Amino acid sequence: MAKKPNFLFFITDQHRADHLGCYGNPVVRTPHIDSLAGRGLTFDEFYVSCPICMPNRATILTGRTPSANGARQNGIPLSVDAVTFVDLLRAAGYSTGLIGKAHFQNISKLDASLEAPARPGISAALAPIPQEPDPDRPRPTHGVGDEAPGRSDSLWNATREWRTGPRYDLEWTGQWQKNPDYRVPTPYYGFEHVEIANGHGDWVGGDYAVWRARQDPDIARKVGPPNGLDRAGVTAPQAWRTAVPEELWSSTWIADRTIDWLEKRAGSDDPFFLFCSFPDPHNPFCPPGKYWDMYDPADIPLPASHGHANRDEPRYLRTLRAHAAEGRKHDDFMWGFLAGEQHTREILALTYGLISCLDDQVGRILARLRELGLDDDTVVVFTSDHGDFMGDHGLMLKQGLHYQGVIRVPFIWADPAGTGDSRTDVTGGSIDIAQTVLKRAEIDPCAGMQGFDIVGAAATGRPPERAGLTIEEDCPAIHIDMDFGLRTWTLIHDGWRLTRFLGEETGELFDRNTDPHEMNNLWSDPAARAKLQDMTDRMLAERMRLTDTAMLSPFMA
Repeated sequence: MAKKPNFLFFITDQHRADHLGCYGNPVVRTPHIDSLAGRGLTFDEFYVSCPICMPNRATILTGRTPSANGARQNGIPLSVDAVTFVDLLRAAGYSTGLIGKAHFQNISKLDASLEAPARPGISAALAPIPQEPDPDRPRPTHGVGDEAPGRSDSLWNATREWRTGPRYDLEWTGQWQKNPDYRVPTPYYGFEHVEIANGHGDWVGGDYAVWRARQDPDIARKVGPPNGLDRAGVTAPQAWRTAVPEELWSSTWIADRTIDWLEKRAGSDDPFFLFCSFPDPHNPFCPPGKYWDMYDPADIPLPASHGHANRDEPRYLRTLRAHAAEGRKHDDFMWGFLAGEQHTREILALTYGLISCLDDQVGRILARLRELGLDDDTVVVFTSDHGDFMGDHGLMLKQGLHYQGVIRVPFIWADPAGTGDSRTDVTGGSIDIAQTVLKRAEIDPCAGMQGFDIVGAAATGRPPERAGLTIEEDCPAIHIDMDFGLRTWTLIHDGWRLTRFLGEETGELFDRNTDPHEMNNLWSDPAARAKLQDMTDRMLAERMRLTDTAMLSPFMA
């Protein structure tokens, strides 16, 4: 019986599709990732199920929407009872490994009380010891439209299941602070081998942080803005010149550990699946060493839509613009903010540095894969968990708004058994990854998986049988002037995007076939009324198709 294919699955964090050379970026240098496109199948229309880390990573593992798998927001872990496609691979004899960022459970903790305030700004996110909460931060609610409940008994919630406690603290950074020899118990969502690097910038925790501290006992004095080097005039928010050297950077460690894991697999008769997950190029913007000034901000073009405001902009964006006009910036945390021309150029240059840094590590891994003779039977996949506004319409980061930069990510499938250097316009998404991998491995999916084999669809020319591809985002009410939270639904179909916002009478309708930078919102255009109705009907049809089918009735009647 022929050996099943291996899989080397690269995933980056907050990395939009057009920030790669193979996706048309004329500035950023990504030769090693581009080489995958040169020998693989590149999807030009690939979208996340949710443009937030935890929900989309849960979708990748389960092949189920966030509303179906339950991880609707950052802070809601994937249920330990979930069946992942990695579970199915492992059950079929695969060796399974995860090296780098997981983020299937919470990395940090708030106060245990239900009334805990939201996490403070970026300085607290980088600190190894939690700081006192900022009383001026907005307070989260416990569901869109609901304030914190007045009752404290176990019946205030619709379910008795709480995804808290020891089973859901397995990625908490404090585990390694309490015990440097701590390792995530396995199997972990199907992974037999797990080495964690959770976090961003130069403060990344887990197994990586323990290793880094052992290499340099003085590392704490080199982490974060207070310990940064001369920034050479860079003034962008969340940007500093880290004192952590390249050889101790998280991407370098991930490549080292990936290579070590691959070396142990060489010569084995068992197929493998390795999830190689880089925390970069997610903010903060602090590439190490030579990557800090690899790109000159003066050479970076602004996005075409940078100074543009659309008709019928949603309330959240209107509020951001109004606050910016008053001098209120909101640029110290993980949600979207507005950036001027110079800061946009600086952030783009630093982000490109982070991307080139991880590209070099991808190159090291691919070279060792070839040297070990594993490339002939290993499918290499490259994608990201979501994108970033990166200056589109003047915005940075993510949350609540579905411009292309934040919802469209790369997806490259380099299969030694497939045709190389080809592209497809088949619309696919994170929800399809599970089914696509399982199909290639000739393993049946589990009940409730909602995606399709999109590589097969590209090969046959028959697109998946769905009314469109849906994106759902459900953020708690910790954003400015948004007491009911941010609930955003999007449908992608045939080059068009329809987006609806909870609590708003208007929405967004863009024809990216003629308006690639989304600068002409057709929501209120009488000439587009029929298209708006068609897209709305499609959204309803697809939401009906995505009704959860995981719980099958044992009875015929």
